Amino acid sequence: MNERPTALVTGASRGIGAAVAEALGPTHHVILNGRDEESLAAVAAGLPDARVWPAELTALTEAAVAGIGRLDVLVHSAGINRMGRIADLSAAAWRETLEVNVVAVAELTRLLLPALRTAGGHVVCVNSGSGQRANPEWGAYAASKFALKAFADALRLEEPRLRVTTVYPGRTATDMQRELRRYEGGEFEPEKYLTPRSVARAVLAAVTAGPDAHLTELTLRPRGGPVN
Repeated sequence: MNERPTALVTGASRGIGAAVAEALGPTHHVILNGRDEESLAAVAAGLPDARVWPAELTALTEAAVAGIGRLDVLVHSAGINRMGRIADLSAAAWRETLEVNVVAVAELTRLLLPALRTAGGHVVCVNSGSGQRANPEWGAYAASKFALKAFADALRLEEPRLRVTTVYPGRTATDMQRELRRYEGGEFEPEKYLTPRSVARAVLAAVTAGPDAHLTELTLRPRGGPVN
């Protein structure tokens, strides 16, 4: 029987998800979820106790999580961003955004609730500054992140034995940010953004807070960088 607490991190092949896995690695058995199995394996190779779980989050079944009997930490870090004005975004873009950023989160949590309840576990939702403020051309993404906040708030009230934390990072130096800056027609300036490791340290602070403490929300912004 594994003596380490178990953590499952989605979107763990790169960016914030990989950084969270690395932050939890010294103390946890880490289950790494993502689509790129080769990248997941590379992250796992750098951790003392990890395994890859390349499951498609939008097509989960109970069988997919059958081997997880106890789960101490579940970190939802996977997500997508479909930019565009409301007048231009298709219904398909809205559906895809909500399916990945909200529905998949809710379903994975539902399937893992027995394991989380057994451990008295902790669910962490990596949200976004867009979950606090909506801007032009960010409508679909912001809507999904506002919905993710509502999900976390409801889960916290429905499952009082669990701790549930929402983390709101500002702009972070990830591949998603690089693609976003290309869409916006601006330069990718990582020195002006948060690092994935800084976001991971915030997640770790919530997870390692004493048993009497429940960090429900954490907001991070880059010092001297963009607000949104």
